Amino acid sequence: MIAQNRKARHNYLVLDTLECGIMLVGSEVKSVRGGKVSLAEAYGRVKDGEVWLIGCDIAEYAEASRFNHEPRRPRKLLMHRREIKRFAARAYQQGLTLVPLKMYFKEGRAKILMGICRGKQSHDKREAMKKAEAHREMQRQVYRK
Repeated sequence: MIAQNRKARHNYLVLDTLECGIMLVGSEVKSVRGGKVSLAEAYGRVKDGEVWLIGCDIAEYAEASRFNHEPRRPRKLLMHRREIKRFAARAYQQGLTLVPLKMYFKEGRAKILMGICRGKQSHDKREAMKKAEAHREMQRQVYRK
């Protein structure tokens, strides 16, 4: 795994996920292999029947000199048409958000796990934190005995 959006599962309720490819240029691939990726503020957007990853920060590759890439440029996500219709259009119609959850390499190709998400309210976040704390406390009690 290269990068993970750790705040995504805290801020959003993930309804469905889909693995998709991403179009990168050479210097971006080198930088991604070095782990210099941030998915913190990234999101997916459907535009003209294509899905784009907006706000993903891939740091410049130092050895690329003048052939370097722009760090926060929009990047095209590679999905089949039926996946775009089923997955991304659902997000657009129902007012949901496409959020990148993880970036990783699979058989030498960069992949992104995209989630179709609904934003959590603050009371939902508090309740999830209470459940996690209760679960941790139960695990501690079991471990002590």
